[in-house]
Amino acid sequence: MFDLTYLQSAAWLIYLIGVVYVLTRVSFAQFKQNKKLQHLVLGSSVSVFGLWLFRVGVEPGLDVHFLWLTAMTLLLGLRWALLAGFCTLIVSTVAGYDSWQMFGVNGVLGISIPIVISYLIYNFSFHKLPRHFFVYVFVCSFFAGAAMIAVKMLLMSGYYYVDGIYDADTIYDSYLLLIPLLLMSEGMLNGWTMTILVIYKPTWVYTFYDKYYLHGK
Repeated sequence: MFDLTYLQSAAWLIYLIGVVYVLTRVSFAQFKQNKKLQHLVLGSSVSVFGLWLFRVGVEPGLDVHFLWLTAMTLLLGLRWALLAGFCTLIVSTVAGYDSWQMFGVNGVLGISIPIVISYLIYNFSFHKLPRHFFVYVFVCSFFAGAAMIAVKMLLMSGYYYVDGIYDADTIYDSYLLLIPLLLMSEGMLNGWTMTILVIYKPTWVYTFYDKYYLHGK
């Protein structure tokens, strides 16, 4: 099959346990009956996979690409976003863009944690900040998108260093130096996506409520 390091094996186990847990917390009867939800979940997976195809990097594994996971989280909610990310990673790995050895690591550090962070920022904003359209766009979408890609790259850098795949200088020069260049781009991608969706298709967005963000503002 393939050889896994201790960290890769642990990540595989953690990720699969997490996916199974999420599967037990969603209603597939609802998914089967709700055509809109089917289209949103599958459409989001395809869209994210398309973005992930455009990646650049100097060293194997130290490549960068847009994630769009914050927008997907706001669109689908936490559980369906995690499952959509899982589907995207499966397709990307089967297609050869990612390796099976890194499946668990990519799933935990590259998908699950960024999605959870995005949702936590949204949840904090909803309960602690004024519920306003611009707060939703700039905090939940723009800021969360920028923070999410920075956290993902820092976590992956830590993994590559701890597992001994690359030394600190290589990681810094080939990977970490790109974070400032990606913050604004990833933030704008997610921010513009959610702006367009809440204006033209607000009923598609799981986390957006007219009565909280628009009425009486």
